[in-house]
Amino acid sequence: MNDGSGGNGAVNRERLFLGSCVALIATSVAFATVAAIMFTLKGEFVLTNADVGWIAGAGLWGFAVSQVVFAPLCDTLGMRTLVRMAFVGHLGGALIMIFATGFGTLFAGALVIAMANGLVEAACNPLVAALYPDDKTVKLNRFHVWFPGGIVLGGLASFGLDSAGIESWQLKVALILIPTAAYGVLLLGQRFPATEGVRSGVSMGEMFRATLTTPLMLLMLLCMAMTASIELGPNRWVSAVLEAGGMAGILVLAYVNGIMAVMRYWAGPVVHRLSPTGILLVSAVLSGAGLLWLSFGGSVASIVASATVFAVGVCYFWPTMLGFVSERIPRSGALGLGLMGTVGMAVVGLVTTPFMGGIADEAGHEALDQEQTFIVLLEASAVLGSESRDKPGPEGDELRAAMETVTGVLPPVGEMPDLPPVETANALRAFVESGSASPAVERARGILGLADNHGGLVSFRYLVPLSGVLVLIFGLMYMRERRSGGYRAERLS
Repeated sequence: MNDGSGGNGAVNRERLFLGSCVALIATSVAFATVAAIMFTLKGEFVLTNADVGWIAGAGLWGFAVSQVVFAPLCDTLGMRTLVRMAFVGHLGGALIMIFATGFGTLFAGALVIAMANGLVEAACNPLVAALYPDDKTVKLNRFHVWFPGGIVLGGLASFGLDSAGIESWQLKVALILIPTAAYGVLLLGQRFPATEGVRSGVSMGEMFRATLTTPLMLLMLLCMAMTASIELGPNRWVSAVLEAGGMAGILVLAYVNGIMAVMRYWAGPVVHRLSPTGILLVSAVLSGAGLLWLSFGGSVASIVASATVFAVGVCYFWPTMLGFVSERIPRSGALGLGLMGTVGMAVVGLVTTPFMGGIADEAGHEALDQEQTFIVLLEASAVLGSESRDKPGPEGDELRAAMETVTGVLPPVGEMPDLPPVETANALRAFVESGSASPAVERARGILGLADNHGGLVSFRYLVPLSGVLVLIFGLMYMRERRSGGYRAERLS
């Protein structure tokens, strides 16, 4: 098997760890910038919440695709090769999104970026484990500081551009290129160590057996699907949902992830006091409580307080799950770590995020005042018809397209309004983004914002039962661990 070293000279542990952290910043800046532009994309390209959910979801399940393909090959191809592939993916995916023309290219760009993100984790999680074999859980938490840390950096940069009056979503996506260039400089020419599996002589067959036939591993994969959904599902939506309600949602996202970064950095004392299993149990309790509280919205103070509880609850989930598997099932190696990430991201991208978008569409419609919405849509139809006749060319075509979307949801003349759920919000969105100068645009914007905010918050509530299931599982594991004399990490010889 390839030791994946490459380069010349001795392994520079500090530079490799720093480069890995910067590569993880690239993945999280991508996460933050896509979250920051979701509300804008809905308007500019007239997308439904479900459409945006698929774009956001591609940014997650694409991660899973690259993990499941390349994590098993980490020992063979080498970590350095995977890092190089990630670099190309981050560069190419960002450019595809920047020059996107609609749903298809936005989806493709998000997918390529996500596959690059998966390659970073497929290479860097086993790299950190190989660099620090005696302190894996703590060092993986330190490494994963930079996922929320990068979201803070990307979120604040996006907010800064908005505050400066620079509203280009393409420029926000271009922020991904900064950490991409930095980790390219730090890592691409370096010598990498062999993975733990290569050093210990663990074969590919042994890795697959340890990963796919160990009951504890299968249980942890199930738990990873739930912990990732609780952490990443709301994090993917919170900015757009709160922005629809008039708050600076990207700042709340940055605040949540700032708490996560600080707590992960100081994970050492927590891990040694509670043990990984104890941390997972406490995290399940707090994340469920915070998410339930956040789902009811309320004042700015209430949202910040509930977001704080949620952040404390989810901050240790991802790295502690990886550390637990690496320490308790070490023969699973790079494959086990990769499959954990694969399951987490695949479930969030293919199930959780689109599911939340669908719930938001349905619940948001319930918050609409049918009579007021009907009146605004009638006025919108008349305004767009009048304005489109006065404007020839592409501008008039855009107004006529918006008018067709609006009139498509209106009932026949003389009938009571019975507005369809998803199409009604899309009609309001088309009117808002049509470029019309009518005062009715602001009324439509207000109605739409209320619906999107309410629907998004309700979608958070649907994830709370997962926390209850995790409390039961981690509680039983913790009690069994206590009865058997405490948590024990296993090491490969």
